[in-house]
Amino acid sequence: MAGRINDEDVKAVRDAVPIDAVVSEYLQLRNAGGGNLKGLCPFHDEKSPSFQVSPSKGLFHCFGCQEGGDTIAFVMKLDHLTFSETVERLAAQAGITLRYEEGGYNPSHQRGERIRLVEAHKIAAQYYVEQLGGAEAEIGRKFLAERGFDQAAAAHFGVGYSPAGWDHLTRYLRGKGFTDKELTLSGLSQEGRRGPIDRFRGRLMWPIRDISGEVVGFGARKLREDDNGPKYLNTPETPIYKKGQVLYGVDLAKKEIAKSSRAVVVEGYTDVMACHLAGVTTAIATCGTAFGGDHIKILRRLLMDNGSARVIFTFDGDAAGQKAALRAFEDDQKFAAETYIAIAPDGMDPCELRLAKGDEAVVDLVEPRTPLFEFALRQIVNRYDLETPAGRAAALDEAAPIVARIKNSGAQHEVAVELAGMLGILDTQFVVKRVAQLARWARDRGGRGPAPQQSREHAPQYVQGAPQNRPPGGPALNLRSPAHRTERELLKLALQYPQLVSPAFDAYGADEFTAPPYAAVREAVAYAGGAEQGVQDPSDYLARVRDAAPDDTVRAMVTELAVEAIMRRTVDEVYAGEQLVQVRLRAVDRRVRDLQGSFARLGPHADPAQLAAAQNELWVLQQYGRALRERGADAL
Repeated sequence: MAGRINDEDVKAVRDAVPIDAVVSEYLQLRNAGGGNLKGLCPFHDEKSPSFQVSPSKGLFHCFGCQEGGDTIAFVMKLDHLTFSETVERLAAQAGITLRYEEGGYNPSHQRGERIRLVEAHKIAAQYYVEQLGGAEAEIGRKFLAERGFDQAAAAHFGVGYSPAGWDHLTRYLRGKGFTDKELTLSGLSQEGRRGPIDRFRGRLMWPIRDISGEVVGFGARKLREDDNGPKYLNTPETPIYKKGQVLYGVDLAKKEIAKSSRAVVVEGYTDVMACHLAGVTTAIATCGTAFGGDHIKILRRLLMDNGSARVIFTFDGDAAGQKAALRAFEDDQKFAAETYIAIAPDGMDPCELRLAKGDEAVVDLVEPRTPLFEFALRQIVNRYDLETPAGRAAALDEAAPIVARIKNSGAQHEVAVELAGMLGILDTQFVVKRVAQLARWARDRGGRGPAPQQSREHAPQYVQGAPQNRPPGGPALNLRSPAHRTERELLKLALQYPQLVSPAFDAYGADEFTAPPYAAVREAVAYAGGAEQGVQDPSDYLARVRDAAPDDTVRAMVTELAVEAIMRRTVDEVYAGEQLVQVRLRAVDRRVRDLQGSFARLGPHADPAQLAAAQNELWVLQQYGRALRERGADAL
């Protein structure tokens, strides 16, 4: 075994490899102010970026899960490497030759399992590329040419060829010092009757790289009729390859995905090639498995869930493609990005479309047009007989929850109206109300359905002015929602700049905050003495608010809002007034809508006194709303 790495060399590696450059290989980073960068934490799921990197200090820290450390610690945890393996990888990137204690370093010594397996794959990828130029690989070159890919395209994507013999690669890697155990463990070889043989034989080979660009597996396409294997054969699960955690092409697409806030998900390796060559350089594909939660985590870190992010899925127009689209929709709400579906004419995939109609057709295909939820809705509705009342009712029962899941309330209302038209239900408001009810139940139960009735006996108890046992509940916060964004910003101002929002903020009720977690923070501020307390005693203010929080969840939210940067570079009374007005105005508009709905329900035989009181309240609210729009903070 190699000895301990020299301490001076470890320090040299830390100094030579900038932490922001390393972290940027895995997620999108943006300016966080003060010389720091921020992004979505790769160690836990989150909706807003709490992961910060300090290039000047060479450190990272997540305010959400409390993970932190230097460049070496980041790579160790994310790629599940040992300390030595991590230093060796970073040293190789920086061109640093490491010295080892206890007799120096012999390259033949074991360097860590993952490092060895990655090296084997790197050498195998180079070997396969070299084989593509040989006479035996003519069938592979023909396959590529028929699909519009020349030699330059094959080289760009590292496409190669595995010889048809039993153990060509196995013998080649043995000659490079790899053991049979390593070759079998890597998935490059498999056990034969007389020892290890090549897993991939006589196939076109696509190297599958992780987000950092290292080859961790291969996708192999059958070329000959006498090959009895599957059409595509992928590397099996290994210590370095988990098919649910890799996206083909992500190493090439990641920078453009982060830059453009767009990702195009296609179905195969040739589709990724066709898209990139056509100019759609944000295309990626799964590797022999359905698009799932771990794939979403990779994309979310690159897209960083900003309001303009788009994910476009392309699926074949056949039944299998439609089924894949519906599976993707099941995970749709894990994105903060808008999701769309693109189906080419005549059911062609991007590779076929490029051949038939050229690059422009591929670019046009992936322009966002049909939201994924709309596609899923039509697939559901089409399964029912809408000529009968029972069919329309059954379709509504299945489709309404889909619409209720739409994040944007305005879009939700519009699609509910559209659903009524799809179903042929003339009473549009009935469908709208049904959807709104389901959405409200989901909010109240954190997406778990209708809330059970709570008796007074089990109502929340209050001790010494602070609420006890009151988790915020509610849905995951959606920062693309204008209401949630503004509520969050106002709470951040109340915690960080109480002097800018006091005393107006202290007159706001918790019911003016539509997200239950934010309402809980508003209550905690109130029990701590309000924003006015922050003006009078700023040194103790945040501690008082944290102490007033009913549980760790709300306390963590208080901390997060207290350290998160304000969205506006210039934080002043004007900006604070805008947030105060927007939160109040939305609350007024919600109450106006409620009253207008009440009038419709009261009908012509309503109690005159009750009707007059409602009309008076409506008139007052409408006047107040007009004043807020015209005069802004002066009307508060």
